[in-house]
Amino acid sequence: MTQLFSKSQIALAALAAIGSAVVIAPTVATAAGKTAGKYVSGDFHNHTTCSDGAISMQKLVKKVTDKVETPWGLDWFVQAGHGGNGNRNCTLVEDATLATPAYPYLTGNTPYNTGTAASPSQYAGPNTTWTQSIGAANIKGNGGGVGGNGNMWRWQSIQEYQYPLVEYLSAQRNVPLFIGLESVVAGHEHTSMSVITGQMPAGVDNASLPTAPGYTPLGNANALAQWSYCFDRGDTDTSRGNVTGSSVGNNWNCANPDSADSTSAALGWNDTAKKLLPASGAGVGSRGHLKTVEALKWMAKYHGQQSYYVPAHLERAGPFNPDGNNGFNIEHLRNFNNAAPDIAFGFESQPGHGAANNRGEYQVKRNSFAGVLTDSVGGTTYGGTGVYAGQVGGVWDALLGEGRNWWFFASSDWHNRGSFGPDDRRSTQDFYPGEYQRTHVLVRNGADKLRPQSIVDGLRTGNAWSATGQLVDRLAFVACASYAGPGARSNAAVEALAVAAATKGTDIDASGCATMGEKLKVRPGAEIVVAVAVRDPEGANFAPYSFPNPSLLQVGINQPMNKPVLDHVDVIRGLVTGYRTPGTADYAGEWPRNTNWLKADGTTTGLSAVPAAAKNTSAAIVKTFSGNGSTPWTTVHSGVDNTTFLKMSFRIPAVQASQYVRLRGSNLPAAVPYETDASGNPLSDIYTNANDTSMLRIPCTTVGTNVPANGGTWSQDKGTIDGCPAHLATASGASPIAGQKAVSYDVAAWADLWFYSNPIYVEVANSVTVAGVK
Repeated sequence: MTQLFSKSQIALAALAAIGSAVVIAPTVATAAGKTAGKYVSGDFHNHTTCSDGAISMQKLVKKVTDKVETPWGLDWFVQAGHGGNGNRNCTLVEDATLATPAYPYLTGNTPYNTGTAASPSQYAGPNTTWTQSIGAANIKGNGGGVGGNGNMWRWQSIQEYQYPLVEYLSAQRNVPLFIGLESVVAGHEHTSMSVITGQMPAGVDNASLPTAPGYTPLGNANALAQWSYCFDRGDTDTSRGNVTGSSVGNNWNCANPDSADSTSAALGWNDTAKKLLPASGAGVGSRGHLKTVEALKWMAKYHGQQSYYVPAHLERAGPFNPDGNNGFNIEHLRNFNNAAPDIAFGFESQPGHGAANNRGEYQVKRNSFAGVLTDSVGGTTYGGTGVYAGQVGGVWDALLGEGRNWWFFASSDWHNRGSFGPDDRRSTQDFYPGEYQRTHVLVRNGADKLRPQSIVDGLRTGNAWSATGQLVDRLAFVACASYAGPGARSNAAVEALAVAAATKGTDIDASGCATMGEKLKVRPGAEIVVAVAVRDPEGANFAPYSFPNPSLLQVGINQPMNKPVLDHVDVIRGLVTGYRTPGTADYAGEWPRNTNWLKADGTTTGLSAVPAAAKNTSAAIVKTFSGNGSTPWTTVHSGVDNTTFLKMSFRIPAVQASQYVRLRGSNLPAAVPYETDASGNPLSDIYTNANDTSMLRIPCTTVGTNVPANGGTWSQDKGTIDGCPAHLATASGASPIAGQKAVSYDVAAWADLWFYSNPIYVEVANSVTVAGVK
């Protein structure tokens, strides 16, 4: 990753405790004899005009992979819009700067006129409709083409238009790309997923690209297109993937011979469509959830190592609704992981939409359940992360406490810049993929280039961490066993492993040691040596603002918004007690709704209100490291590029029981008003959400000399904005800062930065088995 930031430094650690049980275990790398790899950053949830985004596929790919004009360029990228259908052709470019020989910039009259003879329809870049650009007769399936609504089903868009373009761009730009989907989920809201079978075959490496319009791909996304037809809630097409009114085409059958429920009449099997179409009305959420479990079984049978399924912004639509399609309770995540542990292995509890008037679009009373207004789960985000992962001891810790392979990921959910254009640095809605948040995953590709399979394999292992605002850009998190006598390990030896790995952007490969997504198997009484090395990169990050962080000014810290400094790292430890059994009292449980969790003043009721099934009360912050606290980190300089790393280590004595440890860190110290509590936990983001200006609490008062008015385009070449921007919300009503500009929108996001690591498990012999990780 390009080094452009400023911050302090750090090193981290892990711990010991109690056990886990058994169930299905995925194929996950063991802690030694590994294929070489590096941490690479990417994004798998974003949108173009083929769904409800604002720009073409070409513009999005250029924005997120370029490392010069938009210097946040990612190492890999999955283009993944909504399932269902859409009427715009996202393969058409906005202007000549994005034109290629195969996909030129088109102007003038469209080939199929939807206007009048006197005023024919004109090309409008990626907002040109499918009917205008390819003709209604070429739109397949039911309901979209001639005499229809003009919408193309996503299965056709992926199969015939989006995948060929992505393959072409991957070859032309020599960047790792593939196609995914943000599925509209039966029984729930949305999930980031893909089936990569057929995509990006090795022959693309040496493909001869056309010099004239048109491109014939070497690979295909037929498997993903079939999944979209079969299982996406937004796809009600019954054509079996065929030309409208005929048997010419894919003739898909969505049945799974290994599962009788895949053709269950009770779940809505439609023999014409050859797929489940759950009846609407009472019970649709419950039936839909069972259809989604069938989708996972189908993936496991036909594409077991070539697919992933990661619920997205899963708190946003509220809790699970048996009579609607809303959120996910913990039992649904358990069901997914039980059905397909190699495929359903994590969630995006840190949503995109980080610059929106409600961070992540999580909102109080956002959803209606039979006329009753219901909050997003948790009511809002917490430091930009949903309550399921942002609350220590919450849903994520409950899943880890079972010993499951359930990992934390973050993606942008890019759609648009809100009140600004797509080339503006400011935003009241979204950040580009890689601009603000990104997932860093260890991809073991050896001497080969990055490919879809190695990227998906990396995500599956859980050897990954996510950061916002480039708070840290290198991390090594290591735990090693130490025994008395010849098996003894010193802190210095394990620190050296961590520093070497972080310096090279890779992980450790040492017998008796483990890192993120792995488990360390030890004998009772072993000492665990934990070491962490992290880089808080120097220079400026990608924020367009250089004025002092208003949140930190509250506690006397003057720190430029675009030069954040890592303040501390928390080590969180939880005990492992084994897999919960479906049907038992501690398997299913809904997070408290509305003011039963988030009170009117923005505070929360605490874990005591959360049912046992959805929490892990053993999880707690067990140590906090900082530059000047009681447990300081140590500065060390890289022998590779002389950059500064922070390291630390400690020992967990005489372990007797299985457990896990994970990390998080922030630029905000503990007890920052309206941002963090006395223990450093993130507070609810209700105090910076512009949707309710009476709750805004943090003033932004810096007056600058390079502050644009709203309107126009503030691009990279115009420099940083050195005062509070004009688009900030003004506090009102009962707010103690009523009448003042307040921290909100993108400023709220850049002021409040976090990173989260995935866990290291420690499995102690004769204790509970950590069954979800090999």
